[in-house]
Amino acid sequence: MKHVNKYTRQYFLPPEPCFDWVHKDHVDRPPIWCSVDLRDGNQALIVPMNLEEKLAYFQLLVEIGFKEIEVGFPAASDTEFEFVRTLIERDLVPDDVTIQVLTQSRDHIIERTFEAIRGAKRAIVHLYNSTSVAQREQVFRADKDEIVNIAVTGAEQIRDLARTTPGNFLFQYSPESFTGTELDFALEICNAVLDVWQPTPDRKVIINLPATVELSMPHVYASQIEYMGKHLAHRDAIVLSVHPHNDRGTGVAAAELAMLAGAERLEGTLFGNGERTGNVDIVTLALNLYSHGVDPRLDFSNLPAIQARVEALTKMQVSRRHPYAGELVFTAFSGSHQDAIAKGMKWREEKSPEHWTVPYLPIDPKDIGREYEGDIIRINSQSGKGGIGYVLEQSHGFDLPPKMREQLGYAVKRVSDREQKELSADEIAEIFMREFVNLGQPLDLVELTGTDARGSHRVRATVVWHGETVEIEGAGNGRLDALCHALEEGLGIRVANLTYKEHALEVGSGSRAVAYISVDDEEGNTHFGCGVDTDIMEASAKALVSAVNRMLAHRAEMAVPVSK
Repeated sequence: MKHVNKYTRQYFLPPEPCFDWVHKDHVDRPPIWCSVDLRDGNQALIVPMNLEEKLAYFQLLVEIGFKEIEVGFPAASDTEFEFVRTLIERDLVPDDVTIQVLTQSRDHIIERTFEAIRGAKRAIVHLYNSTSVAQREQVFRADKDEIVNIAVTGAEQIRDLARTTPGNFLFQYSPESFTGTELDFALEICNAVLDVWQPTPDRKVIINLPATVELSMPHVYASQIEYMGKHLAHRDAIVLSVHPHNDRGTGVAAAELAMLAGAERLEGTLFGNGERTGNVDIVTLALNLYSHGVDPRLDFSNLPAIQARVEALTKMQVSRRHPYAGELVFTAFSGSHQDAIAKGMKWREEKSPEHWTVPYLPIDPKDIGREYEGDIIRINSQSGKGGIGYVLEQSHGFDLPPKMREQLGYAVKRVSDREQKELSADEIAEIFMREFVNLGQPLDLVELTGTDARGSHRVRATVVWHGETVEIEGAGNGRLDALCHALEEGLGIRVANLTYKEHALEVGSGSRAVAYISVDDEEGNTHFGCGVDTDIMEASAKALVSAVNRMLAHRAEMAVPVSK
């Protein structure tokens, strides 16, 4: 980077140490949330929303639970003005929701704003003017006294119009570009506005301190907020608010530290939609609180549906890696991660713990409307036996023995690697059925009968062996042991160290049974087979035959000479 010397830090530290917030390790209560989707979010869209789209978005915000919603800049355009009037005239604002409108500190804009909110049951008039060094010097070319006068003149006009305009109006002031403003000057201009409005504890004023452009590390913003909170006049009559942007990619961190530093209210947008790199993301902030056991008082229990509605209305897409909402944020492809998640989920089933502590999953995906089957573990060539076995169990009910999962894992990864794609649960089940279940080549079981006398079991089996029908029989401790002896005596197929597992595949009287059997060959290699049938003994016999067929296939493969 050749031009680093052209840059320097543009923020200002408080004139005294402000680090009380450092002693807190988490945010223990939600802020007052104010959505600015319909203003900051809308003005950042390639094609802004029309009236009907804005009405639909407003309804979505109400359903989520926002009690304060900035609905626009009514003096900016006829669409903005009409939207505000429509909300008021159609009585679309619930009694417990306060709308907010934005205005610059300019006479005609303030007048037009009050025309828009005339008759509102409860509306916040949000006054702002820019205060940073860069804005003062380059845009307004005004000194500090002139900038203060702009703010005070606007505050006086708002105060006077609120007295004569029908409706119920509250006040908010933002020293826009606060993060590039000297702290003593930010304090001076806010206090000058407060002196005009004369707030009281039962009719508070909002002082909003925006990171209009994110200029510092998050801890600096927190110290700035703490300083302002300690020194603002009328402190018991103020709601201290923040409005972080995300230019440095640390908007969420800045917001959380600002709340530790005393911010009581937060302005942001769903999924962080806003100009440049966006506003702070309220979804992430709310669910971060939720992950610490704090009720955010916003309802994201069906986040995929909310996301779909936002994307449809804004024509903006949420990234696949966006916290909580992204398609892949709960997904593990890595084998070790999948194994840990699968074991964590199994541990929860066994222990029923009070708190959620599953590895790699900060919250339960189901709490926000996500599904385990399609969201948590997805399979490709990087996946491991734990994840593959988990997907097969969750989607099709097969609970494979651990070593069998390993063998299936190799088969699945070979397919994924060869085809260079992710595999669905159905494709994994198809591989499992093809490779392990009810195999009939070169040995196929046609019929099996048996008798039991004084602890000794004898079986007679009709099998097809390399295309020919053969009758075999044998005796043993049980039906499987007897069938093993029949295979050895009748066909010369010898197996050792048989292991067995079974379970029902479905629930109910007509359910199928599944059996898993492993056998060792003469070299000590273990081979698994699976049998599925409505009769558990038939399933067991089919599992044994499947294991034998896999052993024979392995033996044939090892006998093929390697070409040079």
